[in-house]
Amino acid sequence: MVQNLAYCLGIVAPYYNLVLVFIVILLFLKLFKTPNKKTYLRPWKFLFAAVLIYVGEEVITVSDMAGTIIVSPMVFPLLETLIITLFIYALLLQKENVKK
Repeated sequence: MVQNLAYCLGIVAPYYNLVLVFIVILLFLKLFKTPNKKTYLRPWKFLFAAVLIYVGEEVITVSDMAGTIIVSPMVFPLLETLIITLFIYALLLQKENVKK
């Protein structure tokens, strides 16, 4: 029973991840369109880029699971490394901004 539940969640997870990320993208777009330009948005732009890369990764995952494309095993670790690098850079930018 537990194995079936884990298998089902493994199949469905990329789909509901895409739905949740779509909501996050809408929130980012709302943030970028705010009229108050006193907000330091540069780190948020890097986070947005990381989220877009994550969307691409999820689309590749769903396509791979559907059998429409064949993905090299190196693609996902490279994309995740890029996402983590963008997160770290955004944190460093925010740290510099807080120091000023």
